[in-house]
Amino acid sequence: MTLTRDQILGELRRIGLPDGGDLVSRDMVRALGVDAGRVRFVIEAPDAETAGALEPVRRAAEAAVGALPGVEAVSAILTAHGPAPARPAAGQKPAEAPSLKIGRHPTPQPAGQTGPQRVAGVDRILAVGSGKGGVGKSTVASNLAVALAREGRRVGLLDADIYGPSQPRMMGVTKRPGSPDGKTIEPLRAHGVTMMSIGLMMDPDKAVVWRGPMLMGALQQLIGQVAWGELDVLIVDLPPGTGDIQLTLCQRTHLTGAIVVSTPQDVALLDARKAIDMFHTLKTPVLGLIENMSLYICPECGHEAHIFGHGGVRDEAARLDAPLLGSLPIDLETRLAGDAGTPVAAGEGPMAEAYLKIARGLVAGGMA
Repeated sequence: MTLTRDQILGELRRIGLPDGGDLVSRDMVRALGVDAGRVRFVIEAPDAETAGALEPVRRAAEAAVGALPGVEAVSAILTAHGPAPARPAAGQKPAEAPSLKIGRHPTPQPAGQTGPQRVAGVDRILAVGSGKGGVGKSTVASNLAVALAREGRRVGLLDADIYGPSQPRMMGVTKRPGSPDGKTIEPLRAHGVTMMSIGLMMDPDKAVVWRGPMLMGALQQLIGQVAWGELDVLIVDLPPGTGDIQLTLCQRTHLTGAIVVSTPQDVALLDARKAIDMFHTLKTPVLGLIENMSLYICPECGHEAHIFGHGGVRDEAARLDAPLLGSLPIDLETRLAGDAGTPVAAGEGPMAEAYLKIARGLVAGGMA
């Protein structure tokens, strides 16, 4: 009998928490993966203090899953969503957290620093871009981040689409990031990924009406002031096009390279070529292309239809002598999962496997 994700979650629902509820209903299970009888998952507590009291729960969860038929090994890791709150001294009122304003003019590089700079603690940075909107770039970025985390990488996800941040919704995160000193931004975690988005710092119903310098300053803050920690790879979800954000990122930050997402039709490829040319102009390596919405498979009869054409991105990759990292079909489950805040790559099935295949290719190629 094939072991399923639902079976494992069913067992974890039986593990009660000291303060009520269970691991699943309290949304504390992250990065659940099943591979040939080997099960791994993360139990994410809200803070370090809570995590310290949950070791018996972690052991119980491992034992419960390990007793399922077909399970050969279980690995459950206990992590904290954020640091434990500081305890005020006796007779002292708790201090309010300092506020931090996002959106300012960029600051010049310190004296002696020229050219793109590395981000402390981050080994590789991959920019995910597109020539135009609507090709699924943000969906690819979030799912690729989750897939890399499932492959054991320490992954960060930066939503740099300042005007249209969508990663909070796709990753299921609504909490406002904290700032212990009014300067450092504490990122959030979801599905095994450390993430940050300007959408978490702004009113979601308000438009961001900023000129270029404020955009560049905000990006500078999101990269330089966020406490990313030690990461193997940081995925940067760029806005579509070839504007201020792309220019600032490529000129100020040391990038491993860029991944360009496009649909197969000629109109999308026209703009994708401009994005590729921009990266070349800014001396940022294009690591490969991803063809999204490459075909539609009818769920009723299995017929394949190439709604947006076929093979356009593959041909473009061959022309540029760049790898085609993957071809992804139009998929209802992917859309539903993104809207629900749990990327499809966090589960099981053909689409999760498609993203895992791309992630494994990046890891094998030393790009992530």
